[in-house]
Amino acid sequence: MRRYEITEQEWTKITPLLPGQAGSAGRKALDNRLFINAVLWIARSGAPWRDLPERFGNWNSNYRRFRRWAQAGVWKQVFDALQEPDLDWVMIDSTTVRAHQQAAGQKKVVSSKQALGRSRGGLTTKIHALVDALGNPIRIELSPGHAGDAPCAATLLADCEAFAVIADKAYDADWLLEGLAHNGCDAIIPSKVNRVEQRVIDENLYADRNKIERYFNRLKQYRRVATRYEKTASSFLAMVHLASSMILLL
Repeated sequence: MRRYEITEQEWTKITPLLPGQAGSAGRKALDNRLFINAVLWIARSGAPWRDLPERFGNWNSNYRRFRRWAQAGVWKQVFDALQEPDLDWVMIDSTTVRAHQQAAGQKKVVSSKQALGRSRGGLTTKIHALVDALGNPIRIELSPGHAGDAPCAATLLADCEAFAVIADKAYDADWLLEGLAHNGCDAIIPSKVNRVEQRVIDENLYADRNKIERYFNRLKQYRRVATRYEKTASSFLAMVHLASSMILLL
């Protein structure tokens, strides 16, 4: 097995989740495993699609297939199917990634619609994540890099059945705290310094928030995620879902 390629154990778990299976509707895939290995090589190495080694076949065919799967939601479906979340408590947070100048090359498209925003570091994108009590990812959202963290919390926590939510001060918003209380969910969120009444939180449980930081650290081992090269939000999110799926397979 070559570097970056999927192991036999990992392949056994994801192969039933991929399209193009024998007996299913539509065209039978020629070689799903070779294609997955091609995308993994791109995701881990951070190389341009044109530099894809010849052993994976035509680079443009692989790229177009990756885009079709991204637009059809295949990468997210695989990510969702691999989850077995521990919902004793969950954690939410975000991380910012620098967008390469190639990511801003799409014409006639508003940057904010592609989750691109300008900050001190230039063009950036934020990856917002919800992870379970073990630090395994459950939901992922993108936003422009200059956007706040709290607004994405509503989407991440929608229909969440956890007993507690752990987050940092960026999520100390009245509407969020009231929503969690209404659902019978404890908010392990420190108060901002400008709050008149400082809330008391479970410090031992709050210390568990390091697990979401460790998830982001593993996620950024995929160079195509650590730096954004994709012009569209759907393609970049597909890369994040692929990397997160591989983390779930560990």
